[in-house]
Amino acid sequence: MSSIIPCLWFDDNAEEAVDFYLSIFPDSKITGITRYPASDHPAHVGREGKVLIISFTLRGREYTALNGGPHFRFNEAVSFQILCEDQAETDYYWEKLSAGGDPDAQECGWLKDRYGLSWQIIPQPFLNLLQHPDEAIRTKAFHAIHGMKKLDLAALEAATK
Repeated sequence: MSSIIPCLWFDDNAEEAVDFYLSIFPDSKITGITRYPASDHPAHVGREGKVLIISFTLRGREYTALNGGPHFRFNEAVSFQILCEDQAETDYYWEKLSAGGDPDAQECGWLKDRYGLSWQIIPQPFLNLLQHPDEAIRTKAFHAIHGMKKLDLAALEAATK
């Protein structure tokens, strides 16, 4: 069966990043490590024996981390969404993933972690407000997130009353 596995490109700190993510998400583990072979390719010189690829799972989903060099960087065009049950879970993931990240890249439930990867930390009850049958409630919920960094479920629910 074919799988779609996100591959995250790092300069040379994939091991550190994977350890960081594993420390945050339950049911997570490294499933394989591939090291650079000897190579005369200009991008590979001096990397022999160092980690090339780490296969890992976060909450049972497969990912790959690649130490590919400084050629590419993460940007906001791709992000990972974490749907949280409540404010406590929202707070947990926000605190862990935002630690060491760029505070200027935090807005409306979005953040960048210390590696530049974008995350959306979303309490499921907020999505319920955005999908509410009453258009006025949907509109109030949408406008209430403006000015928020981390989503505050109590404030969002109060704004829709």
